Amino acid sequence: MIVVGMENATSNIHSSAVIHPDAQLGKDVIVGPGAVIGEHVVIGDGTKIGANVVVGGWTTIGKRCELYPGASVGLEPQDLKFKGEKSFCYIGDETVLREYVTVSRATGEGEETRIGNNCLFQACTHVAHNCQVGNNVIMSNCAGLAGHVVVEDRVVIGGIAGVHQFVKIGRNAMVGGMSKVVQDIPPYVIADGQPARVIGLNSVGLSRAGISENVRHDLKTAFRIIYRSGFSLSRAIEEMEMQLDASPEIDNLLRFLRNADRGIMRTRVRRD
Repeated sequence: MIVVGMENATSNIHSSAVIHPDAQLGKDVIVGPGAVIGEHVVIGDGTKIGANVVVGGWTTIGKRCELYPGASVGLEPQDLKFKGEKSFCYIGDETVLREYVTVSRATGEGEETRIGNNCLFQACTHVAHNCQVGNNVIMSNCAGLAGHVVVEDRVVIGGIAGVHQFVKIGRNAMVGGMSKVVQDIPPYVIADGQPARVIGLNSVGLSRAGISENVRHDLKTAFRIIYRSGFSLSRAIEEMEMQLDASPEIDNLLRFLRNADRGIMRTRVRRD
């Protein structure tokens, strides 16, 4: 089927692909054999849609993305509350969905599932309805996000990890493989285990992200205040406000802690 509005495009569409006439494809889009693209789908320039990929619903995929064979994006959520309402799925630029990744559109009229730019979702990962995923996020094989999860920028989630609905994972955090995540994970830390516990600061990730040595020192102090002082969370926030210089990273950490509705993940008990 020829896509409406593709007169100026140089897209390469396999003859066995099924594309609704009202779908919108940008320039240089590649669509592989057996792929199915629905009526309300918009695909940006230079994106590659692999064999047997299905993109449906009100889904917008950015520029230069890659969807590997078997990926399923924007179909109805796996949610018993869903009643067929119009909802959305957005994927940013240069994001890669490997084999059999599933991304559901949202539950709720006008609501959305959103994934940012430059993300990598390895084979068989799942992003459920209403999730909000930032930029430069990596999810390893078979990891899954339940509904309404928020994942901030530069988070790494290990293989087969499971994240409970409504959990928030802060910027530059790392989640170990096979972890069971049931509470909010503050920015800049490493969490691991079943159930997961915070085990330390993500020092390597902070260095790779280009965060200055002075700010990394302040984050170490913040970590000690949160996890080693014995303070309540509200008291820990007060101490950080008094002791630490303002910076984008410290401000982000304080914002996250003030809005941790499920309570933050605690650390393992120290046995000295």
